[in-house]
Amino acid sequence: MKISGLYLVTDRDLCLGRPLEKVVEQCVKGGVSIVQLREKDLPTRDFIDEAFRIKEILAAHNVPLIINDRVDVAMAVRADGVHVGQEDMPYEMARKLLGPDAIIGVSVENEEQVHRAEQYDADYLGVSPIFETPTKTDTKGSWNLSGMAWVRKNSHHNLVAIGGLNEANIAEVVRAGADCIAVVSALCSATNPEAAAKKLSALIRENTGKSL
Repeated sequence: MKISGLYLVTDRDLCLGRPLEKVVEQCVKGGVSIVQLREKDLPTRDFIDEAFRIKEILAAHNVPLIINDRVDVAMAVRADGVHVGQEDMPYEMARKLLGPDAIIGVSVENEEQVHRAEQYDADYLGVSPIFETPTKTDTKGSWNLSGMAWVRKNSHHNLVAIGGLNEANIAEVVRAGADCIAVVSALCSATNPEAAAKKLSALIRENTGKSL
């Protein structure tokens, strides 16, 4: 599956007190093409209940649901796929459990991880973080534009860029080689998530196929 366009990674705490479901629905109406449900602190049952609610919203718009980290939750709700980090379940095990049709993304934070991922048939690599961001504090430095371009030259995968991305910088990240742009606060904390998604999606389309 080609992973492209605008990718929403959720964060309930950044939704300005609004229900997450409402924010997600507005983002999808604005052009988000894939949604990752990320919940670090919810109990498993609550996570599953929320995933079912989000899945129902996304199904109406034919948008895939990706579960962050939790392969068990992805299996329980029959999500479209899962995103795993370097300290989560190994990619090979996640693929075996979820099967060949699942969308599986893998985070890469350094060159060694990019090279290792070349042996995976992952659907995409999450290049993380592009820029420093308060929503992702467990990383060891940022790629920046030169790093994004390096990953593009050294990987055959679809590349999802994430980390500090917003209206001011996503055009240059797309031109550096990103196939897809993932954002958190730029949508979750937007005054009007639908309008923000439309604007970001347009920037991605306008710069796809161009290079720095």
